[in-house]
Amino acid sequence: MEMDKMKKLPEKLVSIGQTNELAAKFFEGNSYLSDVVNDPRVDVGIANVIQEPASRTNWHVHKNGYQILLVTKGCGLYQEEGHEIRVLSPGDVVITHPDIKHWHGAAENEWFEHLAITKGNVQWLEAVSSEAFEAI
Repeated sequence: MEMDKMKKLPEKLVSIGQTNELAAKFFEGNSYLSDVVNDPRVDVGIANVIQEPASRTNWHVHKNGYQILLVTKGCGLYQEEGHEIRVLSPGDVVITHPDIKHWHGAAENEWFEHLAITKGNVQWLEAVSSEAFEAI
């Protein structure tokens, strides 16, 4: 990771967490994950996710559940298939219902931090093309 990106990392709501290695094959760029709620007796998980500039998820859907993103820092992007890209700022909330194909990530030159509240399973799909991302 370039040092100039690290210098711009915003203050954190919770720990930056660990490199999100489990999902790395489904992300372009680096992301960091810190579990806030990870209890097998609770049917939702809550994680703080930090994405470096220009990082993004692959397209994906949430099966048997949903995902809520609560934007806390930086500038993010969110897109549902067939819809325009939505620019996200602190305080924005995104609700993704079951089986809605979408992706989310950080803007080109800004870090993106959010709380992800997730229920159900994720089905990972194809990567977001560089051409689509750069057309923003």
